[in-house]
Amino acid sequence: MSEQQERTAIFAGGCFWCMVHPFDEQPGVQSVISGYTGGTVPNPTYEQVCSGTTGHTEAVQITYDSTIMSYADLVEIYWQQTDPTDAMGQFADRGSSYRPVIFYQDEEQKAIAEQSKKALAASGRFKDPIVTAIEPAKPFYPAEEYHQDYYQKNPLHYQLYSKGSGRQHFRQKHWQQ
Repeated sequence: MSEQQERTAIFAGGCFWCMVHPFDEQPGVQSVISGYTGGTVPNPTYEQVCSGTTGHTEAVQITYDSTIMSYADLVEIYWQQTDPTDAMGQFADRGSSYRPVIFYQDEEQKAIAEQSKKALAASGRFKDPIVTAIEPAKPFYPAEEYHQDYYQKNPLHYQLYSKGSGRQHFRQKHWQQ
């Protein structure tokens, strides 16, 4: 790649285990890291984040080549992984550490995310309002190693979790024709 344009996107959509796989094999995506962002405690642990006292949200940080994959395309993939009408959790995971958020890096990402959110709301795909937050990015802290690439390290548990949490059914109902 001679003119690679490396960029970063950060999305929160409930349990980060389920947010890695949809992005991981997309063209131009170089890495997807599970972690924590949006809070006030530096270098939080999983236990601290789960306690709800740090202000952090489970998220994924995606590094991608913008000459191959656009931010707008990543946002479209993001919408299809979440319930954008549920502000306080995603599927079986409840609480502020699982809230859906698009964390923008700059004004261009903010504008793309806001326009995409308006388009989704206008589409009529959901009867309830689209409540996913769009917020400026804060420091991102990688999660513990056992959380990284969970779907590859524990494929059976990942599949059971994705189905049992209700995420898989929701995606099929709202996004697959």
